[in-house]
Amino acid sequence: MDAVIHNPGEGIYPATPDYVHAIEVRKPNRLVYVSGTMGLDAGGVAGETLEEQLGLVWSNIRAILASAGMTVANIIRVTSYLRDSAYADQNQNARVAALEGRVVPTTTIVVQTLSPDWLVEIEIVAAD
Repeated sequence: MDAVIHNPGEGIYPATPDYVHAIEVRKPNRLVYVSGTMGLDAGGVAGETLEEQLGLVWSNIRAILASAGMTVANIIRVTSYLRDSAYADQNQNARVAALEGRVVPTTTIVVQTLSPDWLVEIEIVAAD
């Protein structure tokens, strides 16, 4: 798979250092679309804090990707759903850390989650 970042220099606002406007994926062998993943432990219990839930979300995403023979290096898109806009900075920091500084197209949306215990849900797209 070849991935080409597209960040136009004119006619659009600039991307910040933690994301890109677009990634073109050339000749992928496989695409994996991961459902919204919550910060739940293996027993289905939500972490008590946002930090715990973000750790669990990214651990869960790693496990899902591993089952497909992939890693976070294969992620080409991230969408975060936050229960509160105050969570944006922690979510961004967790994403940057999880992706080890790689930048991908991202969107963050503030929503009412299905359970009040769920503070964050993240879905991703991966390719190889």
